[in-house]
Amino acid sequence: LPRAGVGHRLDKDTSGALVVARTLEAHHALVKALALRDISREYLALVFGRVIAGGTIDAPIGRHPTDRLRMAVVENGKPAVSHYRVAERFAAHSLLRVALETGRTHQIRVHLAHLGFPILGDEKYGDFALNKSLKRDGLKRMALHAWRMAFRHPLTATPVECIAPLPDGLGNYIATVDAEKGREFTAENLETILNR
Repeated sequence: LPRAGVGHRLDKDTSGALVVARTLEAHHALVKALALRDISREYLALVFGRVIAGGTIDAPIGRHPTDRLRMAVVENGKPAVSHYRVAERFAAHSLLRVALETGRTHQIRVHLAHLGFPILGDEKYGDFALNKSLKRDGLKRMALHAWRMAFRHPLTATPVECIAPLPDGLGNYIATVDAEKGREFTAENLETILNR
């Protein structure tokens, strides 16, 4: 199958849900659904700073004007829209739920950094010194996770929802951040937080 049946990509160091087709017919249907924005994708991002409220980032993304290995918000970029809301605030960080309306390269990372809230552990768009201290504190990866995906089955049109549990490394790190609130982080209270 084209691209081994993979319907969409995740950035390196991003964990979570990924849809893979087993037939050519299903692959064509999934690619079309992505193009028509009929697949709902929601991410969890742990960012530097206390985000006050949710919102929408409608800012075009294209190649960085001087660094060709990076993307940036640029005037002549392709349309890019991300919706975010605060799942939890900590002393110096925020856990965000981010829903994609479009799917540009590095979209969430670029948009959140553009707002001034870079993702923890993001070495391409984050703060180098802060990320170096995070590694010492035990965060070995970027704190971005493709948490939820919803779509209609390409052959039967049955609604499908996939939830990808946080990997241990990221969940454990959020637990240390959550300790700032004097509370023990668990998978159960994360579910409570996310389902509010």
